[in-house]
Amino acid sequence: MLTGEPPVDDDEEQPQMSHHPTDRPGTPALGPLGQIRIGDRAARTLTTELARHAGPKTALLVGASADSLVLAEALDALLPGDQLTVVAADATVAGHLATLGSFLAERVKVVDDLAAAEAAELVIVAEPVVGSGEEARNTVEQLSKYVAEGGLLIIAAVALPGLSGGATDELDRIAARQGVGSDLVLRNTPPVRVHRLRFTDVDPAVAGKLGPAFRPSSVPLYGTMNIDSNGVAAAGIALGAAAFLKATRPKSKAWVLPALLAAPVAAFFRDPEREVPADPTAVVASADGRVLSVEHIYDERFADEEFLRIAVFLSVLDVHVNRAPVAGKVVDYFVEDGGYANAMKPEAEHNVAAYTVLETPDRNRVVVAQRTGLIARRIVQRAPIGALLAKGERFGLIRFGSRTDVYLPADKAEALVAPGDRVSGGSTVIARLR
Repeated sequence: MLTGEPPVDDDEEQPQMSHHPTDRPGTPALGPLGQIRIGDRAARTLTTELARHAGPKTALLVGASADSLVLAEALDALLPGDQLTVVAADATVAGHLATLGSFLAERVKVVDDLAAAEAAELVIVAEPVVGSGEEARNTVEQLSKYVAEGGLLIIAAVALPGLSGGATDELDRIAARQGVGSDLVLRNTPPVRVHRLRFTDVDPAVAGKLGPAFRPSSVPLYGTMNIDSNGVAAAGIALGAAAFLKATRPKSKAWVLPALLAAPVAAFFRDPEREVPADPTAVVASADGRVLSVEHIYDERFADEEFLRIAVFLSVLDVHVNRAPVAGKVVDYFVEDGGYANAMKPEAEHNVAAYTVLETPDRNRVVVAQRTGLIARRIVQRAPIGALLAKGERFGLIRFGSRTDVYLPADKAEALVAPGDRVSGGSTVIARLR
């Protein structure tokens, strides 16, 4: 932390604040902010785009107070060449920043109202938006004017009904049109949903400057091991079932089965950190598993050209979190219906599958197919059209045994793996793009 204050745990109480940083004469009128607490995890989610961008970059932070965890995370993310403008929630912000040294003094400007700010690549609202739907809509409309071409507006809303008026529903509607990603932060009091909104097109080349984003769906377990939030939910359901059976049938041993299943079910959703190769020509595996096939095919759904397809089978013992094989922009996503054949069999070609189409900084088309299997019946994809993914970044998962295919332009790709090879998602180089 750069605030000079002790870190605040998510479970500790913080005083509620009611800051209205833009409620001044001559300032665009925004909806009410600052009535909901932001903890460490939510603050990191709000600033993840700032932290993962190698820069140089410009950012605008709206409604931050001196003790704001969002401000602290934003300051931690600054690199040489970056510029941050803070629309202060109160008069203490400028004095607080003045105590943090010359590095920040050269890169951070404090203004008293939004009208004094300039457009930035990233506009971050430091406090969740509350109030009516009309107020939330007005807030987004006003702040969108400060988002530079291809930039993002990052804004949070309360994820529980009844606590924010109509603001939550309105932001959900806006995100359905303009959103390029939303993250639910359950470990906040109350839970919040962070939306990333884009109003103009962005160059896929920007993806090449990004590192993998922090995802609150990946819950730290120990060391470099995480567990996907789906695993937490599944384990919770199993333990809840065990507790229910124990309470309703105290003489029966039926509760033992769901209790014993909780740990292996949670382990299935494990999500380890991975070291992503820095080589820009490297294509990494999109999933853990064993290479099933390396072949050249034509697929008119993606382009009128030949593809190199590398298929990987995931057993129930493999990590099932899927990662982007290359840096790029999601330009298409669709799901095709089909069967549930064994993912190792040729018939799996016609299984239910989700296709994520990426455009790389070099304007190549790369496709990731998440295929269901005999047991797998649920595909999770968290990168909507318009999202930017860094190489090795988590973007979804498949529940239980399945298959993941990576399609590369055949005239530019050289395979580095063969059938039978074991690969690790996000770290094993499976091919190079010339």
